[in-house]
Amino acid sequence: MRQELTDLRKAMKNRGIDACIIPTTDFHGSEYVNDYFKFRRYVSGFTGSAGTLLVTEGGAYLWTDGRYFIQAAKELAGSGVTLMRMNEPGVPTIEEFLKENMAEGQTLAFDGRVVSDTLGAGYEKIMADKGGRIVYDTDLADEVWKERPALKGAAIYTLPLSVTGKTFEEKLSEIRQILSEKNADYYLITKLEETAWLFNMRGNDVENTPVFFSFTLVAPDGVNLYVFKDAIADAPVSDGVQVKDYFKIYEDVKEIPAGKSLLTNCNDASYALIKSLDPGVSVIDEKSPAEILKAVKNHTEIESTLHAHLEDGAAMVNFMYWLKTKALNEGPQTEITASDYLEGCRKARKGFKDLSFTTISGYGPNAALCHYSAKAGSESEIKPEGFLLVDSGGQYEDGTTDITRTFVMGPITDKMKKYFTLVLRSHIDLAMAEFKPDTDGVALDTLCRKPLKAEGLDFNHGTGHGVGHLLSVHEGPNSISSRGTTVIEPGMITSDEPGVYIEGEFGIRHENEILCVKKPDGMLAFETITYCPFDRDGIDVSMLTEEELEWLNSYHKTVYDKIGPMVDGEVRSWLKEATAEM
Repeated sequence: MRQELTDLRKAMKNRGIDACIIPTTDFHGSEYVNDYFKFRRYVSGFTGSAGTLLVTEGGAYLWTDGRYFIQAAKELAGSGVTLMRMNEPGVPTIEEFLKENMAEGQTLAFDGRVVSDTLGAGYEKIMADKGGRIVYDTDLADEVWKERPALKGAAIYTLPLSVTGKTFEEKLSEIRQILSEKNADYYLITKLEETAWLFNMRGNDVENTPVFFSFTLVAPDGVNLYVFKDAIADAPVSDGVQVKDYFKIYEDVKEIPAGKSLLTNCNDASYALIKSLDPGVSVIDEKSPAEILKAVKNHTEIESTLHAHLEDGAAMVNFMYWLKTKALNEGPQTEITASDYLEGCRKARKGFKDLSFTTISGYGPNAALCHYSAKAGSESEIKPEGFLLVDSGGQYEDGTTDITRTFVMGPITDKMKKYFTLVLRSHIDLAMAEFKPDTDGVALDTLCRKPLKAEGLDFNHGTGHGVGHLLSVHEGPNSISSRGTTVIEPGMITSDEPGVYIEGEFGIRHENEILCVKKPDGMLAFETITYCPFDRDGIDVSMLTEEELEWLNSYHKTVYDKIGPMVDGEVRSWLKEATAEM
């Protein structure tokens, strides 16, 4: 039993709280969060980026998705927390669990600033039906977490038009047009990526994601930007924008007059913010206009990110050359030394600013954990056999990258080669897809999984996620998954990353970023914008169709043509062989 869990229960008892919900997010519904918001990790010990903790007097339960089942089971062992495997048969949702287990008249608590209005309203109804109550204006983390990191804003900076392609004024004009069509008087932006995109500004308040703590309120007569004022001192704002203190948003939404309408996405906006509104304010709960506009990259953004992918491709090729030809001859290598070497390759490239997420470097059975994170002292040594899976990316001054490669480090079994090739077939089939303009991510997800499902295989995560432009490596609304109901449009950049994970044996994933483009005949297709070879040592060419092999050879030729001139002679010679026609 973790002491942190015991301390939380004491605080709950002192306040008459029977159950407490702790999500993994911040005041903005973010996936990746500042250390100040990692209370769920503090209490449970689970380090994954997704999960919700529910603590009662007699139990504690952690809901997380399929990416983290293996990792969570290991990290929660002996903690006093029960793993709830989301979407698995017989596993209730949090709402179902509350309905079944909360007694009449009990009290449920959560910090209303970090729970969306949609979820909070659902919790409120569940408790009302039981004659109970909710407490949403108390942050128990302040009482329990004695050494909680401070919440403050880092310096904000402005991006040039050569990277953004549109000015703040142009973006605001597009947004106001949408608001007019929706008959919305006000517009509340809560997502950090959306405010950063609108103002063409970036920051450093979340590790590996260049965003800054902020809210935006678009009013009929102006725009309010809520930030830590010290952070924005050196970043000029446009005329008509009033800069206010970060926490002032909670007061200002109360001042929106009754009879007016407010557009916001209640899946993102917090329960506390929406509850602050005058009951006479009409809430238009729809997808955020900024999210939709941001997802469809303009010409400048596309050209900019293509350049970033060239630099990243050169870094990856240098890493792959070292890993395949030199690494194990230079002495023992581990998952961490490999990850560090790759980071060094990226740091050597022009325009590199940061990683886009913590590198996943998993050898052997560790690669079966989709979001495995090697820990110093317990990392695995890389042997001259089997697979090393590396999922990584960079933040460059002109774009964001995300790539996964599975490397063959020595002899592999026939089973491993077969599965490696099946995952590659799934990847290629999505990359080659041509589809009608009204196609959503669900249909594309089904297409991608076909080669694997034909062999009785599948993977427990989405096939692809949206990628931001010098923003978050995971961004909506576009995704390719069983829940990807957004239509995929030209200009959207999404990942293509099927996998196979055999617990206790190995994991395989192949990932590129793909740009949706419109063909002359009106159909849509994908252009692959990630440039790094797939490891030929894992490919059984006889399993590929003629079309798949043609795609692979064409892709490898493109990699050599684009990256060859960017690496030195020794690496270039190796790359020519690594991309030779099969």
